[in-house]
Amino acid sequence: MDFELFGQKIGRDRLFLIGGPCVIESEEIAFEVAGFLKETCARLQIPFIFKSSYDKANRTSGKSYRGPGLEKGLNVLATIRDRYKVPILTDVHTPSEVEPVSQVADILQIPAFLARQTDLLAAAGATGKPVNVKKAQFLSPRDMGEVIKKIRETGNERILLTERGAQFGYNNLVVDMRSIGIMADFGYPVVFDATHSVQLPGAQGTSSGGERRFVASLARAAVAAGAHGVFIETHPEPDKALCDGPNSLRLEHAAKLLESLVQIYEIVTKTGE
Repeated sequence: MDFELFGQKIGRDRLFLIGGPCVIESEEIAFEVAGFLKETCARLQIPFIFKSSYDKANRTSGKSYRGPGLEKGLNVLATIRDRYKVPILTDVHTPSEVEPVSQVADILQIPAFLARQTDLLAAAGATGKPVNVKKAQFLSPRDMGEVIKKIRETGNERILLTERGAQFGYNNLVVDMRSIGIMADFGYPVVFDATHSVQLPGAQGTSSGGERRFVASLARAAVAAGAHGVFIETHPEPDKALCDGPNSLRLEHAAKLLESLVQIYEIVTKTGE
């Protein structure tokens, strides 16, 4: 089901971007990324949703940087929302977080590892805000039908489904592009998470690794396979990022990638496949 945010239609008939740094590291980095992506998407005439996390509750090591926390993080996200006039998407991890986050975020995101948490899904759905559920690495795309039901039972039909790869052996993920079509059959927009799909969970011992060089090729393949939106974590200097740097796209490369994705999307739309 389509919905509108900041005058932008988010749905199945126009490519859209969910993008930003993995976690809020500083206002400066968050503002730089938000401004660049908004300008790029405006030029390409595609809807843009800014994404960053105030807290990364799922980290390999307990000593890893998690973010500024709920209060400070929401203040930064609210500033971005007001300054750049863009919708905000961020993760929620517990039912108690949902209400304060919903006062700032336009879309609530359920992290992959929490995709089956019934109370969290119900709390997010009850806000009436759009809910983006990342398909867990351990779920099949068909399993998302039951996830959808939990949100719909709250009366909320504004749902996004995100493919982010499936666990494949140790410290590796693989993407089955059939997943996009299978989830699209549920009738909701399907997003492809191009950067987490190249993550190597826990591969660096105390942190996850990643294969950034595959981000563009997988994103193009996903759009060709029918994805309606793309999710891209990006950073001005990924090698210095405090979270998910190895799988984050360098900010200066985002424009070229998005240009190619728009072209692919238009071809797929014209052919009706």
